[in-house]
Amino acid sequence: MAQQKFPEGFYWGAATASYQVEGGIENCDWAKAAREGKVPVCGAACEHYTRYEQDFDIAKSLGHNCHRLSVEWARIEPEEGKFDEREIEHYREVLRALRERGLEPFITLWHFTLPLWFSESGGFERKDAPTIFARYCAYVVERLGEQCAHYATINEPLSFTSNGWRRGTWPPFERWPLIKYAGVSSHTNILGMRPPARGKNVLRYFSVLKTLTRAHNAAHDAIKMIAPQAEVGIVHQILFFHANNNPLNQFLAWFMNWHWTYSFMDKVVEKCDVIGVNYYLHNKFGDTAVYDKTDMGWDVYPEGLEEALLMLARYNKPLYVSEAGVADAKDRIRGDYITRLVAAMGRALARGADVRGFMYWSLLDNYEWAFGFMKRFGLVEIDYETQKRTIRASAFVYKKIIEQNGMLE
Repeated sequence: MAQQKFPEGFYWGAATASYQVEGGIENCDWAKAAREGKVPVCGAACEHYTRYEQDFDIAKSLGHNCHRLSVEWARIEPEEGKFDEREIEHYREVLRALRERGLEPFITLWHFTLPLWFSESGGFERKDAPTIFARYCAYVVERLGEQCAHYATINEPLSFTSNGWRRGTWPPFERWPLIKYAGVSSHTNILGMRPPARGKNVLRYFSVLKTLTRAHNAAHDAIKMIAPQAEVGIVHQILFFHANNNPLNQFLAWFMNWHWTYSFMDKVVEKCDVIGVNYYLHNKFGDTAVYDKTDMGWDVYPEGLEEALLMLARYNKPLYVSEAGVADAKDRIRGDYITRLVAAMGRALARGADVRGFMYWSLLDNYEWAFGFMKRFGLVEIDYETQKRTIRASAFVYKKIIEQNGMLE
């Protein structure tokens, strides 16, 4: 068997997001939606806000040398234009805790949740949203100073707009008419949210997407003004569309990859020093294969990460796998899934993709948005009644890969 090795200095770690793990965040759009019975309540979540040192100790024990986290906009700017220095100090302490354990921090400045003052005044439908967002991003980067060198402005802009303005399962719960014909899943969330479909949501969806491109570009420039040395990028989820040999199916795959990935990335890539790549899903037109399924009901197809990375390698930017993981409460397939993800990443590297790091989603079981706490992605199992942490066996499969900086294949 050949030894697959990764470059010296390769980053290995896991990821979390503030609202999904911290607990105690009540002044954002998702918390309001939960109070209205539209999404599950997040509440205390994993209490990571107070238990972060314990969680980072676990990450260190598993051999990680980096960690991706997000800061919570609603904590930092609870009122428009008014910033909470105590919360900035909290995140400084989080970053110090990471560095004390040899974990390089990668910060996402916005991971889906919006402060209430922003969402209730129109959110990213506001004409001045890019300016507001850039101001927030610049404030955070300036205050965190040299504690962090790696920033992503936005996490998964297409997921945000698709779930919020197309499927209607996330705030602000807007849905396209005839959505089932658009190649987008139209299932409800676990609380049965199925808002009325309105034709104007099609235009609103594309308008918000355009605003997000402007927001990223403005934030990049604002950050570079105060921290020119900072590495600034965006995190995009690749939905990998591919096809059998049927020409029509090949065209459909090409069109969907353009629609979901290239049409957006082409507008922001010049303002990206790096690109974060998230991968969970593929769709093969004309496929007759039968796949094992994750607890999300998704195909077990980690091999798609190879092509996902190569899709973005065309932009000649350094790439990080900022999320890739599997919902698997029984830990039945996670170890093998991680091994196959890493192998796919290695093949992408061999084919020319400039991949610098891999961050498994997620370090902890967490609040999985409209599915609540029922889906478990974590290397670490969380007992939500006691907050007990239990490292899953699959985490040690990943640890072995990290220790070898590669694996046998």
